Amino acid sequence: MAEMTIKKRPKNLDLTTIRLPLPGKVSILHRVSGVGLFLCLPLLLWLFGASLASPEGFSGVKAIAGMFLVKVILAGLVWAFMHHFCAGIRFLLLDLHVGIEKEAANKSAGVVLAVSLPLTAILVWGVLL
Repeated sequence: MAEMTIKKRPKNLDLTTIRLPLPGKVSILHRVSGVGLFLCLPLLLWLFGASLASPEGFSGVKAIAGMFLVKVILAGLVWAFMHHFCAGIRFLLLDLHVGIEKEAANKSAGVVLAVSLPLTAILVWGVLL
């Protein structure tokens, strides 16, 4: 039997000490935002359906959406959508081998945050307030 050599490599499994570069953080936020959107989709569809069912349903949804906690949750969902959309475009470009160099990848990750946060602020200001 051939003897296997086991490589001694550094392993850091402590998640509190791992320092990710900006593209890594954007990638994780892309996944988190996608999961959040997926999990909240039934609630959003129910609210949408209730708002279209009758004038009373619309009034009820309007009253629910007027609560502060619901506004915070909806603002979070708007951010999740905007970030997921912008990061998705970035990942599509990376799949086309556009901006795969280290410096360009760092810049595009910064652009995702620089675009998604103001777009979120504009949409939240215009819709929820």
